[in-house]
Amino acid sequence: MASKKAANKRQRGAQKSCSNVFSMFEQSQIQEFKEAFGCIDQDRDGVIKKQDLKETYGQLGKLNVKDEELDEMLNEGKGPINFTVFLSLFGEKLNGTDPEDTILAAFKLFDPNGTGFVNKDEFRRLLMNQADKFTADEVDQAFSVAPIDVAGNIDYKSLCYIITHGDEKEEA
Repeated sequence: MASKKAANKRQRGAQKSCSNVFSMFEQSQIQEFKEAFGCIDQDRDGVIKKQDLKETYGQLGKLNVKDEELDEMLNEGKGPINFTVFLSLFGEKLNGTDPEDTILAAFKLFDPNGTGFVNKDEFRRLLMNQADKFTADEVDQAFSVAPIDVAGNIDYKSLCYIITHGDEKEEA
């Protein structure tokens, strides 16, 4: 019973973390993804599992798919792959959003002491003067959703979550 509760909790958590993913697509696109999800979810339980992928590949004529390859696909979902997670995976691929751990690793380059914060003013200077230079308006827009403390430091771990999952304030 406890494992069933834990699985349900993980599934709900996966849904909640991706809840604004529906705003990334038009209704017609969502319907197409829903049809594709239905084709892959062979046992129609609402979650894509390894056996579902094996059967889907089999229908497409590819019978020798390695378990490691299937596990790699499933691990992209970081939990059970229900329709919301499925949609968010496509959203990330189509919209070019890097995974949260990749974005965190980039921020850590600006945080040599590992505090979890970067100075807002220094970060603004870097954004406006390095590589793909941001305009002042673009920086202001980015900072409008950034969690900045009274000392002017950006909590980049929270910012990474907002970048990859959306700002919960926007959904209210």
